[in-house]
Amino acid sequence: MLFGGAAFGLYLDNILFDNIHTNILFHVISFLIGVILFSLVIRISKNTGRTLAKYGRNGNVKRMETNVLVRQGAYKYMRHPMHLGLLFFPLSIAFLIGSPSFILIIAPVEMILMLILIKYFEEREAIKKFGEEYLDYKKQLPWFCLKLTCLKELLKEVPPKL
Repeated sequence: MLFGGAAFGLYLDNILFDNIHTNILFHVISFLIGVILFSLVIRISKNTGRTLAKYGRNGNVKRMETNVLVRQGAYKYMRHPMHLGLLFFPLSIAFLIGSPSFILIIAPVEMILMLILIKYFEEREAIKKFGEEYLDYKKQLPWFCLKLTCLKELLKEVPPKL
């Protein structure tokens, strides 16, 4: 999706935003925003991944799988903190390459598609895996939380599991 979105965005830029590729100021600002967003995406993914690794496995479970419902770290405020970070991945790439069409049209569409996948696949898988425990968790917490305390927890460094 990202490579196709980037290519299509650059194609649309030539049609919709004449001479945008020669605007140095736009590209410098866009690139800096992209670097900041991309670093946040990486940090959130790293922290939430470490939280899952630390609290989500009981016994001999494959490296990328969990068998325990995690309620620690950012997971005590929202059900999908890792996905919240990953939602901004397409937008960070769009800003890095400096494509207004990708920023304004394609990245938001990709973000909506990601939300649909979470709703119709991720949530269903979690219900299958954890049953009533997840349904209770789902009633207690929103998908995402943008309150300052939640965001601080999301960005707080999580040490790797030893």
